[in-house]
Amino acid sequence: MIDTSFLDQLKRFSLIVRKRVTSNYKGARRSIGQGRGLQIKDYKDYVAGDDIRTLDWKVFARTNKLYVKQFEEDRTLTVHLIIDKSSSMNFGKHATKYEYGAMLGTGFAYLALRENDKFEFTTFSNDIDTIRPRRGMSQLASIVDKLNHLDIKGFSKFEESMQKYRKQLHGRCLVVVLSDFLFNLDELREGLMRLGKHEIKVVQVLDREEKELNMYGDVKLFDSESNVMLRTFISRRLRQKYLQKLNDHSSQLHDTCVKLGIGFYQVTTDDKIFDSFFNVLKHA
Repeated sequence: MIDTSFLDQLKRFSLIVRKRVTSNYKGARRSIGQGRGLQIKDYKDYVAGDDIRTLDWKVFARTNKLYVKQFEEDRTLTVHLIIDKSSSMNFGKHATKYEYGAMLGTGFAYLALRENDKFEFTTFSNDIDTIRPRRGMSQLASIVDKLNHLDIKGFSKFEESMQKYRKQLHGRCLVVVLSDFLFNLDELREGLMRLGKHEIKVVQVLDREEKELNMYGDVKLFDSESNVMLRTFISRRLRQKYLQKLNDHSSQLHDTCVKLGIGFYQVTTDDKIFDSFFNVLKHA
């Protein structure tokens, strides 16, 4: 659960966030397109049909010539935060994978608000559930409350969910997808391709116990998405095979992201949350 102490930490660490990552994260906020913004880009001679409200009368007083002000267009960024809420994310010793991912997502949303950008929170499993982008810190508090009360259940339909979500991507977007990504790599690749050519970051959230599998002997393993119970004996050899498969899966996930021009990051739920946050943001 995301508590008020975490939100207080975000406020206290905001200056550190800005110093360490904001210069890279926010990028250029102005385009070369002409529009009505806050800063004057240039002047041009007035011709019939130009908006007389853009005439600069101070320049006219000095030169006795009519000039029209041209403005830079203010184009803000929309940060899209997509969090896996399927049953497999409801696992973790220190914090569940879902809770950890939700905290990282909240950190991104907080930074977006500090930069006067929009953000949009979406969760997915069998389907997607979206909170529309707005501005203002009060919106963040309401989203945190909703994130804290979601049922973490179902199984991931990643490609289908991303196909639906693509319709919500307009303009300049940063898309951050947080999941354990413990599903078919072909579905993963197809799903990421559905998101188009926006700036995309993939954050794989794992728990230390599933990453290292420090258990031996007779155990019962429960698949939270398929509801299948498996009784097995974990030997040293079986553990090595498991770790090799998990590492291979993560490596292939990384390679897929690299080929698609997508940033890939892996975090574990016992990592310090702000260390993970900075690690993801520093290459933004």
